Amino acid sequence: MKKILVTGAAGFIGFHLVNRLVARGDAVVGLDIINDYYDPKLKYDRLEHAGIRTLCIDYDTLVNSEQHPNYRFTKIALEDREAIERLFEQEQFDAVCHLAAQAGVRYSLVNPRAYIDSNIVGFINILEACRQQQVGHLAYASSSSVYGLNEKMPFATSDNVDHPVSLYAASKKSNELMAHTYSHLFGLPTTGLRFFTVYGPWGRPDMALFLFTKAILAGEPIQVFNYGKMIRDFTYVDDIIEGVVRVIDHPPAGNPNWNPQQPDPATSKAPYKVYNIGNQNPVQLMDFIEAIEQALGRTAHKEMLPIQPGDVAATYADVHDLVEDLGYKPATPVRTGIERFIEWYRNYYVGAGF
Repeated sequence: MKKILVTGAAGFIGFHLVNRLVARGDAVVGLDIINDYYDPKLKYDRLEHAGIRTLCIDYDTLVNSEQHPNYRFTKIALEDREAIERLFEQEQFDAVCHLAAQAGVRYSLVNPRAYIDSNIVGFINILEACRQQQVGHLAYASSSSVYGLNEKMPFATSDNVDHPVSLYAASKKSNELMAHTYSHLFGLPTTGLRFFTVYGPWGRPDMALFLFTKAILAGEPIQVFNYGKMIRDFTYVDDIIEGVVRVIDHPPAGNPNWNPQQPDPATSKAPYKVYNIGNQNPVQLMDFIEAIEQALGRTAHKEMLPIQPGDVAATYADVHDLVEDLGYKPATPVRTGIERFIEWYRNYYVGAGF
């Protein structure tokens, strides 16, 4: 049994990860500030589903789950250095999975400071706390967005990622650089996780599958950017979680063959590693929409629009390192994942008009 901190525990991926870790017997502490980037009710409902009563949640206070005796939750802002330091000193975590962040590419165009506060200031607080308390492994969420202007497909972790096209992507690239520094200077094992378009039950309302499903059921038009000429490596949340758990259990030891004359960005002589976690099976956006239509039994009214600032036209994950090091490759078909999401959506939004 390990004691593991999961930040972003009220979020989409964090919720699923907590459920997986407590089910296998780990002692888990969840942390989240529960902000209003999207409907906080969904976040509180995720916590309730894991046995954390909404009425019991208070700032900087650990709440015991009524469902899992090995799960506790606390509401803390990543920017609150003193509260973060207290938690780490008190709990002495074996590992940390840092998923909390200000998410969203488009939102970074209108509220950039939120990304600096959460994704930069918050991340240095996590790094420092891990260093001070000698945490055995820090795994953290990066993003496929770091590939930016890259057009070589599939995206490989050995590729240069120096040309992000959104502040969100730049903040995630910054996290990778900061993590390497701590791995190099202090021997802190760190692993970055570049997620590719995660979807599934309990998903985020600002993501395409959620937006499309809601609009189609309401008889409203869906916004189709880049006139439908988008490709995404949609990755089902259970596949993401399997990859994350395997990463948590395998802290990097450093690459003895790392060559400073031809440096591999994904590894280092230090205990540092970056992985892609993607389905390695990119799907045309119009095919994705068609699968949603078939699962709902309805046709979408499509509003064709140009590509949005900060977006990229295509993503495609090379997961060779994930397979080579951890023996794992995501494989859930998109149509299967969509059907599972819509089943959850119908159950969650009872009486939503369908």
